[in-house]
Amino acid sequence: MRPSTRCWSAAAAAALSAVVCTAPASAAAQREHRAAGEAFAFTLHGAAQWLPVAEEDRTGYERTKFRHWVDADKNGCNTRKEVLLSEAVDAPEVGSGCTLTGGRWYSAYDDRTLDSATALDVDHLVSAPATP
Repeated sequence: MRPSTRCWSAAAAAALSAVVCTAPASAAAQREHRAAGEAFAFTLHGAAQWLPVAEEDRTGYERTKFRHWVDADKNGCNTRKEVLLSEAVDAPEVGSGCTLTGGRWYSAYDDRTLDSATALDVDHLVSAPATP
């Protein structure tokens, strides 16, 4: 989700605190001498240094393969509303036709709490072209 900029989910915001992970042995060895597979604590920002960087490859990507705002579980709420319900700090009331009323959402991007679902955009955690 993103309010005019972007909004991390509560889970992603929590992940900004220290987490325990296993870094690839080669990456860990380059920064500090650790045994392969040894767990250690670091921040999400610190972990970003181990992410590979590559040019985008859109081979095989076709936007028409990705339907927009589907109701996959057939409960009357489309994907956008499912995400809004899932990411709410205070859940909105769900009316007929999955009309959402009330609710609050937190944006870790700008440290704001929003109380209007219309002020939020729901985005992919992984871009659609990266998922052919």
